[in-house]
Amino acid sequence: MNFLTIGHRGVMGVEPENTLRSFVAAERAGLDVIELDLHLSKDGALVVMHDADVDRTTDGSGPIAEKTLEELRELDAGNGERIPVFEEVLDAVRAPLQAEIKDVRAARSLAGVLTDRGVTDRVEVLSFHDEAIAEVARLVPGVRTALVAEHYGPEVVERAVAVGAATVCLDIQRLTLEVVERARKAGLRVCAWVVNTQQDLRLVRALELDGATTDYPDIKRTGRFTA
Repeated sequence: MNFLTIGHRGVMGVEPENTLRSFVAAERAGLDVIELDLHLSKDGALVVMHDADVDRTTDGSGPIAEKTLEELRELDAGNGERIPVFEEVLDAVRAPLQAEIKDVRAARSLAGVLTDRGVTDRVEVLSFHDEAIAEVARLVPGVRTALVAEHYGPEVVERAVAVGAATVCLDIQRLTLEVVERARKAGLRVCAWVVNTQQDLRLVRALELDGATTDYPDIKRTGRFTA
């Protein structure tokens, strides 16, 4: 399989993160996959945002879980963009997606959308939360899943296997040959985040990874190789 370039929250290095504008830009840049993050609003909408509150990326404040979708829609998410819901992203771009569950409660809602829209082949489900991956896998047989980890050691491979994940998405700052070799022996694919520099790319190449998540679309031109 060719090496995958994955747009981090779209192309957050050049556009407002987790907005339709950012996702469309990622697709136009030719990135292979687009990554996004999911929370649940107060009224149960699958809101696309990284943080649990709106303070950092909008002109509002407070937790997503305490706001209705209508209230969230009133906020400016950057350059006049509005906070999207997952279904809108499915309609806005055709590229494969990585949907990362930030709020474990969103797992059941995401499973419902995957089933109702028939997009299981197009969407890979990611999470730092083992229980979220297990829940989606239980509700949507055959869905592709990946365990994400920032603070980890070789045991991350056993965690991924235990929840049935096919991939581990790991912080490149902590990635070691030992972890990669363990993952390979377990039959797992390995992707790294966030890969934004030539030094990062050299490590990705040296470890022969399957993909890299990046904030910048330029990696598509500089990172052409097979894993």
